[in-house]
Order: sequence, then C-alpha cells, then structure tokens
Amino acid sequence: MTQRALVILHPGFEEMEAVAPIDLLARAEVEVVQASSTDSLRVKGRNGITMEATHLLPDVGAGDFDIVVLPGGPGIIKLRSDARIVECLQRHHSGGKLIACICAAPLLLLDANLCQQLTYTAHPSTIEELSEARSDAVIIDRNIITSRAAGTATEFALAIVRSLCGEACAKEIAASICWSHTF
Repeated sequence: MTQRALVILHPGFEEMEAVAPIDLLARAEVEVVQASSTDSLRVKGRNGITMEATHLLPDVGAGDFDIVVLPGGPGIIKLRSDARIVECLQRHHSGGKLIACICAAPLLLLDANLCQQLTYTAHPSTIEELSEARSDAVIIDRNIITSRAAGTATEFALAIVRSLCGEACAKEIAASICWSHTF
C-alpha cells in the first residue's frame, strides 16, 4: 500500500520548508497531498512564491494519511486560530501517526496540547511560548518530528523520509541529491 502524506500550505508559509518535504517524499514514492488552508488552491508563501495545492483542506477532511507535515513561516500566527489544524494534529497523534513541524509550526503542537513530555526544537522566535525548545536541527521524539528553520529543511525532509520509508530509502535519496551531511 502506498504511503500518504498531507502537507498543509497556508498563506505566509516558508517555501523551502514545504518544497523540501514535498520533493523528497515524492522521490520516496509517497503520495503527497498538498492541501491549502484557504479557499483557493493558490497559496502565496512568505517570499512571494505562489504554489498551487492539489486540494483544499476541507476536501481532504480526515483522510487516511501516514503523516501530516506543517511548514512554518509567519503565516503560522494566523493558522493557530484554525481549529481544523489542531484537530488534525490531535487525531494523528492519538492514532500514533507521524506529525512533522518545522520553524514556527511547533506552536501548533503547543496549541494541540502535544508538547508535554516532548523533546522538540523550533525557530528561536518562538522561545517565549516554546521555552523547552532545543537548538538541534531536527528532533524525532516518538511520532513527532520537529525542525528548526528553513536552513534545516533538507535534513527535516530526510528525517521524514527515514521515519516513513526507512533508513535505506532515506540514504538512497540523500545520495541521489548529493547530500553530504550525515543523519
């Protein structure tokens, strides 16, 4: 059975943090559903790059996904008021499925009450609310993957592939993109 990933695109998302997981998951032959949190398939990122989602978030509902990926960026602040996202994260967590948040997106883990007894990292700008965040590039704690910022997007994406598809697949993809760092 094909693995399925849901990547939620929101206005002001950090483009690198969305594209790296989408690209590397596609290389791993994971079905990637890109869902817009707005009423338009076209979503403008923080740097003015517009991506076209494959679906609107309401159309994917509680779909059967193996992982939910949330890119960060300044749009997270507005996204925090979207109850659908919090419910999605809580549902995935209670089902033991993977969740991946990068940059400011771990704030949504806080909103979903998923930070208790969790080792995580996040962008330094979130320190007031995520005071327990570590400075590691990527942290995997049980079924939750967190990463620091756009500069860690490839490492984050490879951690997602490793968690979803296995070490061998992640190493093969890392070699194919000439990723010279160890993970």
